[in-house]
Amino acid sequence: MNNSSVDGSATQVTARPASEASNHDPVVLELNGVTRHFGSGDRRVQAVGGVDLSIRRGEVVALLGPNGAGKTTTLDMLLGLTQPSSGSVRVLGVTPEQATSSGAIGAVLQTGGLLGDLTVGETVRLIASLYGTEAAARVPEVMARADLEHLARRRVSKCSGGEQQRVKFALAMVSDPDILVLDEPTAGMDVTARRHFWDVMRADADAGRTIIFATHYLEEAEQFARRTVVMHRGAVVADAPTALLRASLGERSVSATVGEGGAALVATLSATDGVVDVRLDGDRLSLRAVDSDAAARILLDHGAHDLEIAAPTLETAFTALTEN
Repeated sequence: MNNSSVDGSATQVTARPASEASNHDPVVLELNGVTRHFGSGDRRVQAVGGVDLSIRRGEVVALLGPNGAGKTTTLDMLLGLTQPSSGSVRVLGVTPEQATSSGAIGAVLQTGGLLGDLTVGETVRLIASLYGTEAAARVPEVMARADLEHLARRRVSKCSGGEQQRVKFALAMVSDPDILVLDEPTAGMDVTARRHFWDVMRADADAGRTIIFATHYLEEAEQFARRTVVMHRGAVVADAPTALLRASLGERSVSATVGEGGAALVATLSATDGVVDVRLDGDRLSLRAVDSDAAARILLDHGAHDLEIAAPTLETAFTALTEN
């Protein structure tokens, strides 16, 4: 990674496992009171409304939200691709445009940015040349990390959607950025390519690189991000450690196979304190409970079997935060 700030002053990057990023690390991404609207009058659309967000060096942050939540617009403002209607955005203490032009922040975006007539190798070498000799010398390493060596002579237009995402990843890495911004980075990738991508990202995070990514794959956020920010209708509705957010509902899912008395059992459990969302689908009863042991005991006492208890998932928390 770059070991200098975008203004040329020296800065020390301390290698630390991603799980140990702390409040002592400097803030590298900061949005204060950021809003962004498009159009005017009756056609005015508020895409982002009053977002405050600070991300420290070495953090790995997942940005979640349904379509239209404002995720991509927020990332575009971090990269200087879109100007906020109000508020301020700072990256490594300077404007997003300055950070992007210096190569201190790299991005993998969903659309655009590739020339179909060039080969994969030509594309990576071309972009690397814009950042000088050090970046040009880094091309073989970047091609290997993105698993593109065997595609070097293939034209970009002949690459699949997932392969083009890997090309974009290579382009984001040629400047050896301090910060990576990823918008649906594994879209179109097969399972093997996704696994390889996140293996590389884990290594980068452990070395201290700051990573913020938007994704629709909740399992990616759950497995990789230490911190999750949830957006809904242009606002941040949750910002917490991923494990804490997952457990914030305080309820576990309980399911079991029941006999002929299923309807009566539904009534009993629905009247039990701390038990919610009791459902019967055929002979399979499911519910959520703060005290899952107590709910399980009732089920077993009534002859239920094939009992399953599961901790809250990030998907459950996400749904609860964005369903209204």
